[in-house]
Amino acid sequence: MINMVALMGRLTYEPELRKTPSDVSVLRFQVACDRSYQRAGAERQADFIDCVAWRQTAEFISRYFHKGSMIAVEGTIQTSNYTDKNGNNRKQIEVLANNVSFCGSKSESGNAAPTGGYNEPAPSYASADNSDFEEIVDDDDDLPF
Repeated sequence: MINMVALMGRLTYEPELRKTPSDVSVLRFQVACDRSYQRAGAERQADFIDCVAWRQTAEFISRYFHKGSMIAVEGTIQTSNYTDKNGNNRKQIEVLANNVSFCGSKSESGNAAPTGGYNEPAPSYASADNSDFEEIVDDDDDLPF
């Protein structure tokens, strides 16, 4: 059986870190994801997906993400049934965030990303000084076959 979710969107409200009575960090947040299609002449639609993160993932989101931040979430769907305060049976569906990542540029996130983080450009190996590298010569003349 497979239960995998991958989302990319923007946080709809400022995330607020909470603690359980046993001092475990938990954070509930919502991601707005634009739909990939729209009817001609209609406004683009979005889905608002409830998510929850625990422990270090919750603390990471609280520290580096804010309302409007672009976020990528990997996780699983979890459902739960409960009775509300009026005695009505309810079903809750949310994404349990196992892994989150930055998306977009540093300027979009308001420099919220830690230095040396995901937004750091990859090192360039195309410099003029390649003294650490030996040139590979494609010479097939010595092969016995």
